[in-house]
Amino acid sequence: MAREPYYVQSLERGLAVIRAFDAERRELTLSEVARICGLTRAAARRFLLTLTDLGYVRTDGRLFSLTPRVLELGYAFLGGLSLPEVAEPHMERLVAEVRETCSMSVLDGDDIVYVARVPTSRIMRVAINVGTRFPAYATSMGRVLLAALPERDLDAYLTRAKLEPLTDRTICTPGALRAELDRVREAGHSMVDQELEEGLRAIATPIRDRSGAAAGAVNISVHAARATVDAIREAILPPLLVATAAIEADLRIGAPSRSVS
Repeated sequence: MAREPYYVQSLERGLAVIRAFDAERRELTLSEVARICGLTRAAARRFLLTLTDLGYVRTDGRLFSLTPRVLELGYAFLGGLSLPEVAEPHMERLVAEVRETCSMSVLDGDDIVYVARVPTSRIMRVAINVGTRFPAYATSMGRVLLAALPERDLDAYLTRAKLEPLTDRTICTPGALRAELDRVREAGHSMVDQELEEGLRAIATPIRDRSGAAAGAVNISVHAARATVDAIREAILPPLLVATAAIEADLRIGAPSRSVS
């Protein structure tokens, strides 16, 4: 693929080295990094040693791993993002009311990325924290964000996205997903019933900024044993819509509200 004249390939490769590490690959050898990133061993070694000198990677001489300093890269983004700061007080009040976990995410490529989360004490099998990524097509927040895309962008997404069945309920064909996104756009919210994980239901609404664009999404997730789809729509959707409206109101004035209702 042709690159623009300004393109810095070494930066791309350095970021690829960082992304080679994940929850399943916390420690990697030089050869493994080279293979994952498509680099020669010599190039991978230069990138790893440079990242070690900068404090983003540590090594025992054979295995390499990321250090906590890489969190600075994510915090730089979150620090400049007003949405979580504006939303969190409303999310906290919503959780106190419905007693279920509330999360907020933004769309990043074909995934959603969690930028805020207010959990309850209940433990779910899905491990979710700020920075967690999930494929947009199988999540309630992803679907409200996909439904808000311009038609051209949605067409491109449906052409390139790998829609894999994460459970036996997952919508995983472009035609069926487009039909569902049409329903989401019309309804103004998305309900996902055990498509990301068995036993997990979630309902989400988009958060629109001053221009009317979907800046993010907020959801409530519920264990399927505690509430039916109808019960979630009846008991949780109304307070979720109230919280959504309050977040959007604060976004319009550009200031978070810490008042207690």
